[in-house]
Amino acid sequence: MPETLDVEELKPGLIIFRRGDVQHRRWYCRLKVPDEDRYKTHSLKTIDIETAKNRAYDHDAELRFKVKHEMPVFNRTFAQVAQEYSDKEKGRAEVGQITLHRWRIQDSHIRTQLNRFLGKHQITLIGQDRWQEYPVWRQRNGKGRSGDKVSDATIRTEMATLKSVMLYAASKQYIRDSQVFKGKIPISKARREEFTPQEYRQLHTFARKWVKEARGDNNEWYRTVAYNFLLIMCNTGMRPSEAKNLLWKDVDIQTDKHGRQFVRLAVRGKGKHRNLVAASNVATYFERIKEISKAAKPDDWVFTTDKGDRARTLYHSLIERLLIESKLQKSSSGSRRSTYCFRHTYATFRLTEGVDVYFLAKQMGTSVKMIEDHYGHVNPVKNAERILQGLPGWESITPPAIDRAEDEDGGKGKKK
Repeated sequence: MPETLDVEELKPGLIIFRRGDVQHRRWYCRLKVPDEDRYKTHSLKTIDIETAKNRAYDHDAELRFKVKHEMPVFNRTFAQVAQEYSDKEKGRAEVGQITLHRWRIQDSHIRTQLNRFLGKHQITLIGQDRWQEYPVWRQRNGKGRSGDKVSDATIRTEMATLKSVMLYAASKQYIRDSQVFKGKIPISKARREEFTPQEYRQLHTFARKWVKEARGDNNEWYRTVAYNFLLIMCNTGMRPSEAKNLLWKDVDIQTDKHGRQFVRLAVRGKGKHRNLVAASNVATYFERIKEISKAAKPDDWVFTTDKGDRARTLYHSLIERLLIESKLQKSSSGSRRSTYCFRHTYATFRLTEGVDVYFLAKQMGTSVKMIEDHYGHVNPVKNAERILQGLPGWESITPPAIDRAEDEDGGKGKKK
């Protein structure tokens, strides 16, 4: 705080003073915020002491009115509050409460888009109208990652960050609770872009060829691991964050009461622990990775680099290259696919096979509502036997074996 001169206390918590670091002789006042260890300073814009006292009392009355009616006391721009929020989230990421990737995404939203839209605005003046205007502004003032029209999914995630900043502002009493945006994000959710059975076979077939055509041992190693990672994700429904946290001791082969083997995975992600199960073929995919891994001890990460370090990006660039080269990066609707689509593919295939939505929700660590909201497009005609079970003419029939894409060479790449 700068040097204060000619300090005079008008009442407890209210003083007037002059500043020693400026040449002019104008008065200032400093007010204590009631019931808080915080202060607010105003320039009184006068050199006359009586006028200064009157204006100081006016500011004091205004402050008390705002506190009484739960109105914001401090004025800040959106950019200032958003930076505070980003710093807080970074701190949470550093202690493991959220992932560093999540913080980086939110920080990028703030720096590249939200500050362009609202950065210079006083946060106390931002209302519901600005929330409703964002999708149109975003479409007119930016492009997506591939240079095309920005996707609805991108706009939704940016608006989720915008709402989080406003919730933070309310928690700090920078704005009233009533200023936090109400209602759902005003843009439709993008459908989860899974692979169709035909596309999955195409990807599976192309990936085997892709591994065999790898140039050099290092490239072959990464392609082999990425390919088996893909198979594991499509056959377990794990989230990428759960795969990143997976240790070898979390992978266990068990046998049911009929002597059939299955894989039990103890996964961690989104701050929760859960168990999921997978068919015995998934054990083969894990074994292929383990055979070539430099980190295969119980406490080692499953998905690593060729040096044995944790694979923090989960082979993102390799998976992206595989999807591009197999001509499957974009869905029929034009949406860009990513690693998360493997989880959606698992959910869709399981629903198509008639798995009960309750058990699927438990397996995937989500809610029945989420399954119904995002996978309601699965054709009920394919599940006629399950839906009509018990009705006349629909006695139970043992289903035929599922036609699966087979990996002819075990996914190990080139023949030696």
